[in-house]
Amino acid sequence: MVNWPCPVNIKGLRGFLGLTGYYRRFIKKFALISKPLTELLKKGDFLWNGKATAAFDELKNAMVHALILALPDFSIPFMVEVEASGVGEGAVLMQNHRAISFISQALSPKHLSMSTYEKELTTLLIAVDKWRHFCSPTIL
Repeated sequence: MVNWPCPVNIKGLRGFLGLTGYYRRFIKKFALISKPLTELLKKGDFLWNGKATAAFDELKNAMVHALILALPDFSIPFMVEVEASGVGEGAVLMQNHRAISFISQALSPKHLSMSTYEKELTTLLIAVDKWRHFCSPTIL
């Protein structure tokens, strides 16, 4: 992964994003890191630049230094931490200060104008929907 060459066309970029995308749930802030690269996939927009190189190198580094996720223990309560920034949102499902799972996604143009509180609430709703199988039946 460390020696992966910079893509020179859309096909090469798709190959790299396809491989890394398979492991996206293990990489914190995957969507935020890969956003400059996924924007290059739009038709006629493939123009490799410094921003793409930085995102490419950061994503390779994140893949090599990925956190080891803990296995869930259903006898211990879960904790969800959410975060929203100007370009993306993410959440971490945790137990005993160890990560169980990550969710991250880039913000759509519709969500960019929302306040930080609204973005974080939206992220929390997405996280609860994604991780509903970890919730006890009394919460749902």
